[in-house]
Amino acid sequence: MDSFSRWLGDTELGHYLLEREQAFYDRTVADVFGFHAVQLGLAEYNFLQANRIAWQARVGRCPEAVIQAEPERLPFDSRSIDLLVLPHVLDFAREPHQVLREVERVLMPEGRVVLTGFNPASLWGMRRLVQGRGEVPWNGRFLTLPRIKDWLKLMGMEPAGGAFMAYAPPFASQQWLARFAFMESAGNRWWPVAAGVYGIQAVKKVRGMRLITPNWNKAKASKGLVVAGPDRRHSSHTPSDES
Repeated sequence: MDSFSRWLGDTELGHYLLEREQAFYDRTVADVFGFHAVQLGLAEYNFLQANRIAWQARVGRCPEAVIQAEPERLPFDSRSIDLLVLPHVLDFAREPHQVLREVERVLMPEGRVVLTGFNPASLWGMRRLVQGRGEVPWNGRFLTLPRIKDWLKLMGMEPAGGAFMAYAPPFASQQWLARFAFMESAGNRWWPVAAGVYGIQAVKKVRGMRLITPNWNKAKASKGLVVAGPDRRHSSHTPSDES
């Protein structure tokens, strides 16, 4: 995802998209509670900034990542994470289905996953068909929202809300994007499924389990999150710069 990350930071269209996705993640994760929150991919950008979980980490292959790992093989114990965010990870992963298997494995029961992806049934998807898939972000998978929902349900994760964003045509110039700013409000009202990007959140459900509400006044987070490895002796402690 390195080239996609650079595209977000270096292009006017990337800035347009990044602004809307940041707002979506800020709204969605603000009221998610727990002990451990992880962002997979795009570690240069903090999509957990509005969340109040004390232990946070960004996973990726860039210097900004606290933990260096691939999304298809997460170095966390099973049922150890309360919140996972995946900004376009499935669009650029080698094995998107395996990524979701790992997400299901490491999530706590009732834990949440929040992800974004490109919508092929949009003006963005149309541009991809016309110009080809040789460059970012058009070389992404552009998986359909119904397919993502089906995969989540197969993994035992129930969709629990979402949003659409980026309705303007994918022009390279900020000037042209500004001319079509009216489409943001109009699109959200009249044709939301035609947005360039969708966001969805889902909750991990475990059959036969009765959830016991914790006493938040007495509960305390553990000193660190156990990070699985070949010898299982390593511990990843709360990073002071990721809280």
